[in-house]
Amino acid sequence: KDIEHKTAKKQDESQTLTVKSEDLEGTQKELDAALAYFDKLKPSCVDAGVSFEDRVARRKEEVESLQEALRILNGEDLA
Repeated sequence: KDIEHKTAKKQDESQTLTVKSEDLEGTQKELDAALAYFDKLKPSCVDAGVSFEDRVARRKEEVESLQEALRILNGEDLA
């Protein structure tokens, strides 16, 4: 009985190993696809040539110019 039990256990664990290996293979393919997509998107998402401080300063200038344009459109005196 001990040999039968060990043989059955070995078969169960071998089957579990096969299923887990297939799961790992599928998950690895999904990860590879996601990483490839990320690499494709990265250049459009991250502008490495401009620092955070420069982007903040540029945004501040943009907001100020928009506020000035709004004052002009509203007819407020700029003097």
